[in-house]
Amino acid sequence: MATVARIASSTVRQSCAGSAARPFLVDVSLMNCGSAGRHCGTETVPGHGPHELSTGEVEAVLDDLSAIGAPRPRVVFSGGDPLRRPDLQTLVAHAAGAGLPVGVSVTSTPRATASSLATLRLCGASAVSFSIGGASAATHDGICGVDGSFGSTIDACRAAVRVGLRLQVSTTVRASTVFELPGIARLVDGVRAAMWNLFFEVPTKCTPTSEALSAAETEDVLAFLFDLAPQVPLETTEAPSFRRLLVHGVRGAPERTPGALYRRLRARLADEWPLADRRAGSWPAPEGGHGRTPLAAGDGCGGVFVSHIGEVQPSRFLPLVVGNVRDTPLSELYANAPLLKALRDPAAHHGRCGRCELNAICGGSRAQAYARSGDPLAEDPTCDHRPAAEG
Repeated sequence: MATVARIASSTVRQSCAGSAARPFLVDVSLMNCGSAGRHCGTETVPGHGPHELSTGEVEAVLDDLSAIGAPRPRVVFSGGDPLRRPDLQTLVAHAAGAGLPVGVSVTSTPRATASSLATLRLCGASAVSFSIGGASAATHDGICGVDGSFGSTIDACRAAVRVGLRLQVSTTVRASTVFELPGIARLVDGVRAAMWNLFFEVPTKCTPTSEALSAAETEDVLAFLFDLAPQVPLETTEAPSFRRLLVHGVRGAPERTPGALYRRLRARLADEWPLADRRAGSWPAPEGGHGRTPLAAGDGCGGVFVSHIGEVQPSRFLPLVVGNVRDTPLSELYANAPLLKALRDPAAHHGRCGRCELNAICGGSRAQAYARSGDPLAEDPTCDHRPAAEG
């Protein structure tokens, strides 16, 4: 129990300390998404837009974030293929010079060469991320809509590590490809990624609702990831209840027995990557098996999104605009926008999330709630947990 209390207390501090006044992760989209793939949460509109933030406007955002002081937020440049922005190197260098840790979300295109990645490193980037949507070329290329994308992505991942960049692999968890996860885990380990980020599909007008997992399916996938976590460093996006499993798992008392999807994923792991299955252990994990819980960065709580035209949203997956950096500094919007303040206030959450004893640790996915109910403060429908107050 002491271990649980220590980890829970630490996570609460991570989720609350400073998040009311400052973000610690800022996603800056530099251009309209020109990708044909389906692993982005924003609409796919090819080409440059006439209203994209200029070099000076992006630098003004960076200077504003730098003025917050230490610890300064981490900035990630994203938006289709940021390598198409001719000023990307200038912006990376400006961010690094302003004391901001900076990463780039890179699309696997012919521009993502070892040379271009090495240049980003020399300009001051510390990390890059690539998306891997499937464990094979057939699945990955089908999602991206680009033949050969799978091989070029794996090559680019390896090149990023060789030039000294911290590599993150991002994967969208959706119904049609959920059984690819064991094979992708093996790939993530093989390319020596420092982090595997798993984004749980949020229904949008661009994404069929049928691709999003149910609450029970989400719980089974999280249980599978819980087993993998000691072997593969990972984090979840739009599935913050993973933090709840980490706390409960340390105690060795999960609230439900994982179901059929969990068992099928474990069986697939044994086939795809037998060594990892032996290392992963069995449910529940032993006491102390997971050394830390993830930072509680959610929609507008620790994290914030700036679109290519300067509009500020809680995240790219929660499309509610709270202002524009052309009119108001990002730091002011983050601290004072009524919606962002409500998202960070556990007492403002509705339903089970509002009654949950783990609200400060998890908070629920505000994007999942909004996508299904139209209310960003509603309970997270993808969470299977019943608050202690409900018995």
